[in-house]
Amino acid sequence: MPTRDVESILVERFRHAMRAALGDALPVGADPLIAASRNPSFGDFQSNAAMPLAKALGRPPRQIAQSIVDRLELDDLAEPPTVAGPGFINVRLKAEALAGLLAAMDEPGLGVEPPAEPDTVVVDLCGVNLAKQMHVGHLRATVIGDALARLFERLGHRVVRQNHFGDWGLPIAMVTAYVRRLVDRGEADLERLTLDDLDRYYRAAQAECDADRPGLEAARRFGLGPKALAELEAQVAGAEERLADAKRALVALQSGDESILTIWRRIADVTLTECLATCARLGANVTAEHTAGESTYRDELPEIVEDLLARGVARESRGAVIIDLTDMGIAEPLLIRKSDGGFLYATTDLAGIRRRVRDMGGTRLVYAVDARQSLHFRQVFAGAIKAGYAQTAAGADARLEHAAFGTVLGEDGRPFKTRSGENVRLSDLLDEAVRRAGDAVAQKNPDLPEGERAAVAEAVGIGAVKFADLATDRIKDYVFSFDRMLAFEGDTGPYLQYALVRVRSILRKAQEELGVEPASLTGPDAPPIVITEPDERALALALLRFGSTLAGAAESLQPHRLCAYLLSLASAFSGFFQTCPVLRAPDEAARRSRLRLTALTGAVLTAGLETLGVTPLDRM
Repeated sequence: MPTRDVESILVERFRHAMRAALGDALPVGADPLIAASRNPSFGDFQSNAAMPLAKALGRPPRQIAQSIVDRLELDDLAEPPTVAGPGFINVRLKAEALAGLLAAMDEPGLGVEPPAEPDTVVVDLCGVNLAKQMHVGHLRATVIGDALARLFERLGHRVVRQNHFGDWGLPIAMVTAYVRRLVDRGEADLERLTLDDLDRYYRAAQAECDADRPGLEAARRFGLGPKALAELEAQVAGAEERLADAKRALVALQSGDESILTIWRRIADVTLTECLATCARLGANVTAEHTAGESTYRDELPEIVEDLLARGVARESRGAVIIDLTDMGIAEPLLIRKSDGGFLYATTDLAGIRRRVRDMGGTRLVYAVDARQSLHFRQVFAGAIKAGYAQTAAGADARLEHAAFGTVLGEDGRPFKTRSGENVRLSDLLDEAVRRAGDAVAQKNPDLPEGERAAVAEAVGIGAVKFADLATDRIKDYVFSFDRMLAFEGDTGPYLQYALVRVRSILRKAQEELGVEPASLTGPDAPPIVITEPDERALALALLRFGSTLAGAAESLQPHRLCAYLLSLASAFSGFFQTCPVLRAPDEAARRSRLRLTALTGAVLTAGLETLGVTPLDRM
């Protein structure tokens, strides 16, 4: 068989039969509409193609279905297909064909064949800002982006991660100038700076540059008295001076003044070091090598604007520079330079697309960013295509996609905040998840050694947070609940980790009690798979969906599809384990076959959890 994915085989065979049955009358792009049967009594798979074809051709659907069945070549794969109801075509796979497909899948790639022409996928993820702590808002950008990158890697594509680091612009100059004043006064030690310090300094710098002009105008308008007037005038004057100082610091940064650059670099180092440590704790593959600060684009922005003006892609409007996108179906223009000469996020993002396509060879660019930025990315993507910045070396435009995600909510249904209304620090959230997981693990397995318990608690707590996020359709908001996500039953990360622990426990017992080495259960010399029981069949069919699930999750940029698949696989294994004794099977052939099914289930659960960035465990 040319592929190990049973759904792909069926799609190919049905398409051939549809062409043979309908000839030139077959509509272009007609889909066989193959899906797993909801009711196993009808078969394993079902094609619903006859109904839309009947509507298009004006013929009875059962007649079309029978015509397709008469030309289907499935003798090597399935029992004779049947037509049911208005025109459903039901297919039941032969037991020996199922066994053959599973045997073909039982290799290191688990049936996932590398693409003939791999994409270079550039994934934008994480997205932290200088001098600010990572908070719960960074959770989704990091874990969704990392899971998508892992999906593409698992499928054999070349993946480039990019952590867009907000390290440039006036707000950054404000905190840099603030830290410089503290250092000059001996009130801060540059070498001992922490991110907690910088987070506090960032807020203080913002506050001291915020002139209360509305208050001053109100004091003048309502005659609030000389004392109030003097205080407000002093506040505004002080804020304006601090803002002017920040602007001077920005000019110094832009001109390469080493005295201010030294402070800026130290702030960036402190921020990035802690950010990357948090990513590592999350199990997200985000490193310094993956990080590109906005500062790395600063010299490209003037050239970008001049290039677009020179080619007529952009034009001036009231002193600003815009790209008109009406010809791209977007009413709002893309602003790329303000009337005061300042550049915008859009300008940087255009430079980013150009770099990711031209220099990194990106053929598919994915941005894991909050859904509230949807209009921004629609505009930027359209602007990049219009400018020719998305054109690959092959001449086609790269796929530009926004993997938009919803908001993490508290149990009150509002954006998740602390009681004081501030963003929840991501490190605090992870600490609490691990603490609660430690309590649960200690209760579930009190004999686990302390050192191992701590490692298990870390894996379970972090895995629970990540899985709860990834298992939700990314575009939707979800409510953050420690109790729900840390449960060992239900659709949770700990449930999946525990399902794998049970699988590995069975294989350990087989080795200890029966002398069956795990290596003997896989490869060309592995025991034959025999499918006789309904739950063996259900497990086999679940295993065979792994490759198509990965492909579908990557194509749609929806990691929750993989989460749902792994939960269904764990459920199928649970049913199999309850009705099909493994270690106490009726005969040696059945035992060996079921052990091989168990080992293959463990391999797929392990690969699936690793693709999500959740740590597989041996014991819990």
